[in-house]
Amino acid sequence: MLCNRSFPIPPINKVTTVITQHNVHNHKRLDILRLFQSHQTRTMEAEANTNSSHMRAVGLDFLTKKAYTPPSWASHINPIPSHIFSLGHLPTPIHKWNLPNLPTNTEVWLKRDDLSGMQLSGNKVRKLEFLMADAVAKGADCIITIGGIQSNHCRATAVAAKYLNLDCYLILRTSKVRVDQDPGLTGNLLVERLVGAHVELISKEEYAKFGSGALTNILKERLLKEGRRPYVIPVGGSNSLGTWGYIEAIREIEEQLQRGTDKVKFDDIVVACGSGGTISGLGLGSWLSSLKAKVRAFSVCDDPDYFYDYVQSLLDGLEAGVDSRDIVNIQNARGLGYAMNTSEELKFVTEIAATTGVVLDPVYSGKAAYGMLKDMAENTKKWEGRKILFIHTGGLLGLFDKVEQMAPSLGNWRRMDVQESVPPSDAIGKMF
Repeated sequence: MLCNRSFPIPPINKVTTVITQHNVHNHKRLDILRLFQSHQTRTMEAEANTNSSHMRAVGLDFLTKKAYTPPSWASHINPIPSHIFSLGHLPTPIHKWNLPNLPTNTEVWLKRDDLSGMQLSGNKVRKLEFLMADAVAKGADCIITIGGIQSNHCRATAVAAKYLNLDCYLILRTSKVRVDQDPGLTGNLLVERLVGAHVELISKEEYAKFGSGALTNILKERLLKEGRRPYVIPVGGSNSLGTWGYIEAIREIEEQLQRGTDKVKFDDIVVACGSGGTISGLGLGSWLSSLKAKVRAFSVCDDPDYFYDYVQSLLDGLEAGVDSRDIVNIQNARGLGYAMNTSEELKFVTEIAATTGVVLDPVYSGKAAYGMLKDMAENTKKWEGRKILFIHTGGLLGLFDKVEQMAPSLGNWRRMDVQESVPPSDAIGKMF
């Protein structure tokens, strides 16, 4: 077939020279050649984009720094990052999520950002791709960041820093009774300490008194006096630069929908909110792009008003010219408090895993999914017939901190009964 063969197309200026020497009928030939050349150019560009996405997916550019070009619909945002480090295994898959008891004709699909890596995984990876590129560009030799004692962001930052041969200093918030004790090796702490992160403990009371900015600055000044070149990443990687991680994720979702066999148009994007950067990027990206899905966030720590204001500050830092309340809807799903769970929430996490095979973390996506389904039950008409994309932001390691609370609901085991009459196998001894 003609479209499967490659033909040399002369440059337009040469074709024009020939046209002037022949009759008017040859103008039609020029139009055809131009159309063919334009089609060939578009095909080559599409193939290049496909190959680029494929390389990204299989990790051929993993841990490489490259120049960044924003989506066309985000080219007016300022400032635009110059470079990005490939830290995540992207694109992450999207699949239908067969949740029980959904409203009539409602579909929920799952964006698996929990599969963006192993020790370096979850939504924080997308932010760190931009933040770590900036740190390296500014000549940093170490990274400072801050979070809770089981912070997914701190764990991801520690791993990313070590990948790039940078030291990492973590300020971790814990209880007053534990601040002078070894923090242990549970969950995220194990990974952080395995990769050599320097852990500095602070009490919740001290954190509330001084604030994360002052605490990271104290550590920064100390390291500067020691001759180090520290780069500070805020809580959750949530600043205007980190917001680009989920602006870029919207482009990824757009491309996945264009390539997919299921022609899905999402009405809503649902996600947990813990520091504000993820919902800023999702909200702005969806607003500017062709997606136009309403971003619905479930806050797991501070109240919605705080996050509306904080997201606005990130948007203003990008000169986006939009109001946070126009691009995101934030509901409170904090429950007992940050990283604290009711028995109902933990039961929900275990039931969703047993029903759908999807393991949610108890701090972020578990609370967001719990809040979403609760809202669906209480406001059924609001959700009927809608197609929803739920962003799984990772955090599996946080489950290890909830083992004692979850153990009573995970009693499905027993000693296997073997009758003495069963004849011994010839395989005895071959495995041990």
